[in-house]
Amino acid sequence: MDTTQLLKGVLDLAVLAVLREEDGYGYDILRRLREAGLDEVGDASVYGTLRRLFAAGLLTTYVVPSESGPHRKYYALNAAGRDQLTRSGKLWRSFATTMDTLLDDRGMAA
Repeated sequence: MDTTQLLKGVLDLAVLAVLREEDGYGYDILRRLREAGLDEVGDASVYGTLRRLFAAGLLTTYVVPSESGPHRKYYALNAAGRDQLTRSGKLWRSFATTMDTLLDDRGMAA
């Protein structure tokens, strides 16, 4: 199975989850996703997801000056983003449980 196809379906949730504990700028969010094990996530995918989530009203942004380069645009979850994270997290857990059950029932679980 192609991991990149799975990522397309869950990247919004992954980005919201990364921002749950700490605000971040684009490259920082990408780094945190990769450190969490999503090695195949692409730069353009993350930046596009951030723009889309912001446009949907799930994130706020603010700019922080940087001494070592251009200013950084930070993204933060707002109340709507936290609500979406909760809803999407419940949906994901239900889906994952269903898949685990299907795999276990057929002797395919790890």
